[in-house]
Amino acid sequence: MTDKITPDAVCIDSLEFGWKRDAGPVLLIDRLRIGRGERVFIEGPSGSGKSTLLSLLAGVLVPRRGEIVIDGVKISRLSGAARDRLRADNIGYIFQMFNLIPYLSVVENVLLSCKFSRRRRKKAGGLEGAGKTEAVRLLQTLGMGEPATLKTPVTELSVGQQQRVAAARALIGRPGLIIADEPTSALDAAHRETFIQLLFRECKQEGNTLVFVSHDTSLAGMFDRTIRLTEINRGANADRNGGR
Repeated sequence: MTDKITPDAVCIDSLEFGWKRDAGPVLLIDRLRIGRGERVFIEGPSGSGKSTLLSLLAGVLVPRRGEIVIDGVKISRLSGAARDRLRADNIGYIFQMFNLIPYLSVVENVLLSCKFSRRRRKKAGGLEGAGKTEAVRLLQTLGMGEPATLKTPVTELSVGQQQRVAAARALIGRPGLIIADEPTSALDAAHRETFIQLLFRECKQEGNTLVFVSHDTSLAGMFDRTIRLTEINRGANADRNGGR
């Protein structure tokens, strides 16, 4: 019997999650579907559970009950090690704080995702030769192709440049799902829109599904669809019990 059951990129049914057993749920979502290749904007105020939802989609957290299906696989039924493998193979994550490794070069930071996933390493062309060429191609697509920039230590890059390195790291190896957690919060309006358009272009080329979380509702019009977390989440205690 296989766990592959749906053509959607993301399926959620009867999801309940809470940080404490004796407290009410932070997230209580009856149903959510995100189609493959869709670019979805999820918005909500601080404390509404946005980052918690992303951690559940990535298999970092496990719900109290309900089903989470990513690319046809019921991740809530997998072991911790199996969730780690699925995340490494199928999910590219752009963190709010970027999480670049300071002692690695720009290209080495991009290739880091491939070190944890044989599937993505193969799709990228390995860690040498073709893999490095693909890393540089992604960086060029995102406006980071200057030779001098590629040689700059990541700690000396601007915030916008670090953001693009983090995006290239998430995109390399063509994972099916790209998750972006407030990646533009440190940028001004002009740079935010430029970055999102570059991200769209690369996702469209590779057929990635994009789930983009932000509290900045001015960005919503750029996406295929907006999901307001406060409208689908019935978890009444999100603000009081650690919703993020």
